[in-house]
Amino acid sequence: MDLLNTLVDKGLRRELPTRDEALAVLATSDDDVLDVVAAAGKVRRQWFGRRVKLNYLVNLKSGLCPEDCSYCSQRLGSTAGILKYSWLKPDEASKAAAAGLAGGAKRVCLVASGRGPTDRDVDRVSDTIKAIKDQNENVEVCACLGLLSDGQAERLRAAGADAYNHNLNTSEGTYGEITTTHTYADRVDTVQKAHAAGLSACSGLIAGMGESDEDLVDVVYALRELDPDSVPVNFLIPFEGTPLAKEWNLTPQRCLRILALVRFVCPDVEVRIAGGREVHLRTMQPLALHLANSIFLGDYLTSEGQAGKADLEMIADAGFEVENAGEVTLPEHRAPSGGGCGSHAESGCGSHEGAGCGTGAEAGCGSHEGGGACGSVPTAAAEAPADARTDLVSVRRRGAGTDLAPNA
Repeated sequence: MDLLNTLVDKGLRRELPTRDEALAVLATSDDDVLDVVAAAGKVRRQWFGRRVKLNYLVNLKSGLCPEDCSYCSQRLGSTAGILKYSWLKPDEASKAAAAGLAGGAKRVCLVASGRGPTDRDVDRVSDTIKAIKDQNENVEVCACLGLLSDGQAERLRAAGADAYNHNLNTSEGTYGEITTTHTYADRVDTVQKAHAAGLSACSGLIAGMGESDEDLVDVVYALRELDPDSVPVNFLIPFEGTPLAKEWNLTPQRCLRILALVRFVCPDVEVRIAGGREVHLRTMQPLALHLANSIFLGDYLTSEGQAGKADLEMIADAGFEVENAGEVTLPEHRAPSGGGCGSHAESGCGSHEGAGCGTGAEAGCGSHEGGGACGSVPTAAAEAPADARTDLVSVRRRGAGTDLAPNA
């Protein structure tokens, strides 16, 4: 297929596809999906070999968020039966992180629900970062706390944070349809603040909220321009009790095409399969490893994920290997200093004309690994389709905020 040959050549050169080429990836038929995966896999292997980076989420503060992100189980007005608790103490968070690190995770993502942190919250998270790094010298720590005020990114960096996650989630043109309590511009501003403070920026999207192909291309192109080091791709987890509970728009093949799109547009960044992979990719998850070079291990913020042991077996069976703590994730041109997170002073996701870690999973107002943006909701079908896999949506009942051992 000429299209795929062109996209592979551009990806190997870090050259931006045209919009028509990007849209054509999403328009390919299910019959051609293996060809799409094989083509994008060549680009993935060029920049990341067969390594898979493991990340682990710790939900520092769950539920009771004042923001109205339509996809999020922690949103204002959500009736989803999730765990709700205030801030974990630093030693509790460190203990939760240790489980993921023991399972092979290289990065710990510290997430808190809410619009954004107060200065006292930044102090709390700074203490938690220190507690984790005192026990694990080489661990990467990414914070995801929502919208940042001036000076807060610098304080997190000084406390030892390596990265900051804040997802764009969806296109600028449709953002207001899913969130009313903050704007798309607010999210862009926070990613830029992280960049300016020297944090490795992590920013991604949520697919499956009823968006069009054009919306997906818009947000992926916007992410390339923002130039994050990592792009988490979340697939909506339609939680009962949220406005998007009936949005079941994804098939495994659609998810693979979306991941391929991200890889072609952002060829040399860490593409992470985030929340919802178990719900929507299901038995096709191993194929997604040919597109993404990073996943979350175990459970997410408010939902259960695949067992950590199963994640490790899947990686090995698919012929991939877990990236170890001594390896640099990003290609050399994105990490000239040799740092594990990769400062990208010169290159970027191809070209950097303007200014993301990503968790997602129904996280706070910034990550959300299973959701999308925040706010009023697009018109949705009254009922979920008959083939909706509602049985795969399970609330997390172990790990952070509970007395039960985590899944890692």
